[in-house]
Amino acid sequence: MQLTKHAHACVTLEKDGTRLVIDPGTLTPDAAEAVARADAVLITHEHFDHFDDKLVAAALEARPGLQVYGTTTVAATLGSHDGRVHAVAAGDTFSVGPITAAVHGHRHALVHADIPCPDNVGYLLDDGAVYHPGDAYFAPGAPVHTLLLPTSGPWTKLGEAADYVRTVKPERIIQIHELMLSDLGQHSTAHLLGEKGLTGIPIERFAPGTTVQL
Repeated sequence: MQLTKHAHACVTLEKDGTRLVIDPGTLTPDAAEAVARADAVLITHEHFDHFDDKLVAAALEARPGLQVYGTTTVAATLGSHDGRVHAVAAGDTFSVGPITAAVHGHRHALVHADIPCPDNVGYLLDDGAVYHPGDAYFAPGAPVHTLLLPTSGPWTKLGEAADYVRTVKPERIIQIHELMLSDLGQHSTAHLLGEKGLTGIPIERFAPGTTVQL
């Protein structure tokens, strides 16, 4: 499987000619291009930086083969589109071509007691090849080869991120959800959490558009 990193929370995953896009939000400049080439779009939750509802709705109208998976709120926002929009929750499994997906987690991480926490799901793909947690440090309770680790946002704490990595025990970490950190902040975070820091695992930082083999 190949992974292409886009800005912020968005990634494309490709296997045997099948492409999935996870969390094409409004902070990802090439989200429309990524969605246009995808067989399916997976959304972790409804926040704008993960879910550009107008973009995904337009893609559903333009491409009758496109499938979309997301929380109940995401599915309600988009409508059925002849059954091509699927509401998923923890415990669900599905496949898109040769790529299998298992759904984990329930809620967005807490920002503040005064701010509601929407539903948030993570996607564990291809029997643990890669896990995208959305906006939550929820451990899937299954082996994870590559963890996509959110490193910035109003809900993140570096201590919690370190404990999360220690719990998941991935073989590889790729940074996502990084736009709220300066370059200095990203270096500092990678140093604290990475190979010589609290987790002992290197944090890989990729520029948008970079493709790597998983």
